Amino acid sequence: MSIRRLEERLKKINSIGRREEPGLFRLAYSKEESEAAALFRTWCEEEGMTCREDAAGNLICRRAGEEEGPAAAVGSHLDTVYAGGGYDGTLGVLAGLEVISRLNETNTVTRYPVEVIVFRAEESSRFGMATIGSKLMSGNVAEKTLAGLMDRDGTSFFDAVKEAGYDPEDLCRAFRAEDDIRAFFELHIEQGMILKSTESAVGIVDGIAAPYRMRVEVEGKASHSGTTPMSMRQDALTAASELILHLEKAAIDERAFRTVATVGRIEAYPGGMNIVPGRCQFDVDIRSTDRFSRKRIADSFQDLAKSLEAEREVQIRPEVISEEDPVHLDTELRSRLLHSAESLGIESEVMMSGAGHDVMNMALRWPGALIFVPSEEGLSHHPDEYTKMEDILPGVDVLEESIRKTAEEITREVSS
Repeated sequence: MSIRRLEERLKKINSIGRREEPGLFRLAYSKEESEAAALFRTWCEEEGMTCREDAAGNLICRRAGEEEGPAAAVGSHLDTVYAGGGYDGTLGVLAGLEVISRLNETNTVTRYPVEVIVFRAEESSRFGMATIGSKLMSGNVAEKTLAGLMDRDGTSFFDAVKEAGYDPEDLCRAFRAEDDIRAFFELHIEQGMILKSTESAVGIVDGIAAPYRMRVEVEGKASHSGTTPMSMRQDALTAASELILHLEKAAIDERAFRTVATVGRIEAYPGGMNIVPGRCQFDVDIRSTDRFSRKRIADSFQDLAKSLEAEREVQIRPEVISEEDPVHLDTELRSRLLHSAESLGIESEVMMSGAGHDVMNMALRWPGALIFVPSEEGLSHHPDEYTKMEDILPGVDVLEESIRKTAEEITREVSS
């Protein structure tokens, strides 16, 4: 029943946001995201939960405990990237609802309430900022920061919020008191291949890597490719290539700290086959849960840039465009998840998350934990994103066991 119920709910919610082209289009604060949240609310209310929306449109559905008090909360999001998949975020809220269904089936009473939260605007695709709903709930974003956001069609964030039925001036009222939440859990697809390669059933995340990002401008001198001797060139692209290959090697040297470095965009100018590039621009993304490891790579990059300026007669201007702090998740909750997995006979793997999730904001205010389930071929943010049902259930089992412990399941003696 559990597999069938989860599968049916997943299918129904992923019928929202489909177009003729492949993939899902449930963008942040779109009518499709609101429609999916409304359907999810209906299911929660059918399970006997009380539901409300906060000032940011985050949906909070609550199963009462025997006592009032801070809730054991679980959540994720229902919005997608452009042409997104059906598991990223969506699986997390459905897993939370599945836990509620199981508690109801077994007539389980918990001492404290259990909440399932659907956050708005987790994906950065539409407005260029990620995890907006959980940032607002945890108090990690200022209203003035949101005021300048705009999508690719020219719609401002505030106008989209108004169109969805919320007041931009009230967004910060989504902030919740510290004693509202006991602990926060999120279940998510891994979006990578580690679990598949280690054949572990679930990943227990110990930290979320934060990016250090640079935009690098290399300026040399454009010249004719046929008439400029190799010894006289000021080739911006080859200088950039040395820096990029250095980044790869530096990250490999830091693999003990699970640090990664990527150049995902590069442009050379003027861009002709027969012209030595006079200017090159590329973007650097260095991620780690260890700030010192990340800094070692960035420092070595800067050192090489200085030496290349002299060797190649170019100018290299690295500009830091963001430097975020890694988030380390709660050790006690991690131990609880590991113990739950062990008690259920489920193979688990302690790992980091290279991608951001709502839990990283919640964990700055409340104890937070993150469970990964495998992704087929590591695909995510893609129409073909997929996780088998039999790969999902172990994660839900671990989540359920941990929620029962966190909300303090009450065992009563049955009179004969």
